[in-house]
Amino acid sequence: MMTNLVRMRLLDETIQEIKEIDPHTAVTKNFIRQLVLENKIPCMMVGRKRLINFDELLKYLADLSQEQSEQASGIRKIPEKLTRVA
Repeated sequence: MMTNLVRMRLLDETIQEIKEIDPHTAVTKNFIRQLVLENKIPCMMVGRKRLINFDELLKYLADLSQEQSEQASGIRKIPEKLTRVA
C-alpha cells in the first residue's frame, strides 16, 4: 500500500529544489523564511531547524501568481481619498 508522503525540506534544500525547477527564480531564503514566520506556509520544528512543507510552498506560490494575474486583468477603482476634488 502506497501512501502520499509530504515532502518536508530544510530551508537550503527548499531553495535548491526551487532552483532546479526554475534556475532563474527570484524566490530567496529570506522570502521563504518570512512566509514561515507569518504562518503562510506550514513547517515543523525539529530541534532548532524548521522543516518546510515543500508541496504547500509550491501551492502557495502558484496561488499567489494566479491571484496577481487576476488582479492585473481588470481596472482597479481609485480609492476616494486619492481622487481629486475639483
